[in-house]
Amino acid sequence: MGGLFGTITRESECARDLFYGTDYHSHLGTRRAGMATYSTTEGFFRSIHSLESSYFRTKFEAELPKFKGSSGIGVISDTDAQPLLMKSHLGRFAIATVAKVNNLEEISASLLDRNMPLSEFSSGKINQTELISLLIIQGNDIVSGIENVFRTVKGSCSLLLLTEDGIIAARDSWGRTPLIIGKKDGAYAVAGETTSFANLDYEIEHYIGPGEIVRIKADGYEVLRKPNKGMQVCSFLWIYYGFPTSFYEGRNVEDMRNEAGRIMGEEDDTEVDYASGIPDSGIGMAIGYVNQETRNLVAKMKLIPNSAILKDKRVLFCDDSIVRGTQLRDSTKLLHELGAKEVHMRIACPPLIYACPFVNFSASKSELELITRRVIRDFEGENPQNIDAYSTTGSPEYNRMVSEIARELNLDSLKFSKIESIVSAIGLPKCRICTHCFDGSSFHTLK
Repeated sequence: MGGLFGTITRESECARDLFYGTDYHSHLGTRRAGMATYSTTEGFFRSIHSLESSYFRTKFEAELPKFKGSSGIGVISDTDAQPLLMKSHLGRFAIATVAKVNNLEEISASLLDRNMPLSEFSSGKINQTELISLLIIQGNDIVSGIENVFRTVKGSCSLLLLTEDGIIAARDSWGRTPLIIGKKDGAYAVAGETTSFANLDYEIEHYIGPGEIVRIKADGYEVLRKPNKGMQVCSFLWIYYGFPTSFYEGRNVEDMRNEAGRIMGEEDDTEVDYASGIPDSGIGMAIGYVNQETRNLVAKMKLIPNSAILKDKRVLFCDDSIVRGTQLRDSTKLLHELGAKEVHMRIACPPLIYACPFVNFSASKSELELITRRVIRDFEGENPQNIDAYSTTGSPEYNRMVSEIARELNLDSLKFSKIESIVSAIGLPKCRICTHCFDGSSFHTLK
């Protein structure tokens, strides 16, 4: 996926907050990271490193003295190398994005037709942040340029611009990924994860709305474009991506997971001896699941299976999702080998049936990499016409699919949360939450 962090202060240097604030987003990506700062005397400084062989801190710590200035932006990216430094008729700026651009080739062809250059990389891939920056500089000003991004990109895009006159933050036009402004004495920050605020002494000041554009300075922020009314925030933020202490739209991640587990636990009459959350995102669900007066379950929360506890016991595990099912199949096999009498699985989200066209939450390149779609193909053939029936909880098709997945994974029982339960646990109206990957629905579809 990816994460963004920016900060601007009345003090002379922002490097410390920028360094730690960006690092607090490391759970959102494993490929690349970058930071950029601006100093009125020394200009822009930017550095990008790969995270594939080491951690964020080890890559950037030695460079911290080079990050001069009172404002800066950072990014954890699972897509392209960024931030990028740009010089245009709109001024000089650094840009970082969290985006999924499904029409990269179409946009690049259009830009080339207008004699605009594109960098060429040895990988042969297009840098989507560069593409987004070129869309921005086609505008008469920053706002119209970002609106051009909103109109042109099929998918989603949230971004930060580090300018010579503060930080400009723009949230995806349908709010699929979050941006939140934090405040402390003498400084402001903007982040995708509010967990980055606490240890840096920021407090949540403002949840940026869908399509809202703000300019942030050390003494405050101004709205350059008001938010759109419609929102389709990704439900998987709470289920999977989010750090437990983070808030999205005012709703805490761990509280949501606890509530989702509680709802599922109250509806479940399976008798087991132990229940365990699979770290990290499954633990919150497990705590909610076992927190019932009518049950005597213990959330063990162990990373390594304990044969002394497992032998001849009925065990239940809570996890956030099943994508391919490969890892879970291996884990279930091991649990049975260690003597578990029964193995039950409870999944925090509904079955993943549709690939996400809006957010990079999976490395899956085809819907057939989803275990659900492979099972449906086996039932219905290569071109099934009734996919919707399989996403309807309790339908004959749904029950058959879940039973087959449980059989393939050697589970004694398998249950998924209902979409209605997820919506209730999040606490937003269904029309403001994207559940496309579960039911194929979306208030806003690809153009």
